[in-house]
Amino acid sequence: MQKRNPACSIRRLRRSELPVDTGALARFLIGKVIVHDLPAGRLSGRIVETEAYPPGDPAGHHFRGPTPRIRSMYLAPGHAYIFFNYGAHFMLNVVSEPAGTAAAILIRALEPLDGIELMQRNRKTTRLHDLTRGPGRLAAAFQIDRRHDGLDLCAPGALWLGMTKHRADTIVKSVRIGITRAADRLFRFYERGNPFVSGPKRMLLPVTSAKKTSSKRA
Repeated sequence: MQKRNPACSIRRLRRSELPVDTGALARFLIGKVIVHDLPAGRLSGRIVETEAYPPGDPAGHHFRGPTPRIRSMYLAPGHAYIFFNYGAHFMLNVVSEPAGTAAAILIRALEPLDGIELMQRNRKTTRLHDLTRGPGRLAAAFQIDRRHDGLDLCAPGALWLGMTKHRADTIVKSVRIGITRAADRLFRFYERGNPFVSGPKRMLLPVTSAKKTSSKRA
């Protein structure tokens, strides 16, 4: 078993603590923690970048209505929605609206905490900043795949959402990455100055502070 980081005390988040609004939750999740407890050891990382896909969003998988692939998006807030992107990468999303309303938040980047050596083996690289910078990379590093689709991240289990006493630094927002529909909407949130944030450098120029923001409905 890997040793846990003694400075990283993580408390499981309760569903009642999650804002019931996609934009507000996307911002709230910055600085929170993804934990995956595996037989080989604990993996954990601070969330430093998210993208919101609220109800009615033309860029969202749910825009054209329910399909079997996205049924987990209709669960209660705090459940996992996992999709396979371009036949190459799994991506972790957190469901964000009341049950029956499809919406989710893409977890785009993490700052590694526990289990860095295990992440390096999973990703086959020793480059720290490449382990969890980007949604496909972080899913590979954390061994997240379709088996985790629909899991309750607020319930006892191996994969869960948590928080530490460490608060996020300034959070800013910008347009989302790699989409063509609704590409001008400021639904991407990230911790300013964090080296684990993904995307091209020009995307790191903040559009505006996100200290008091929430999503606009599409």
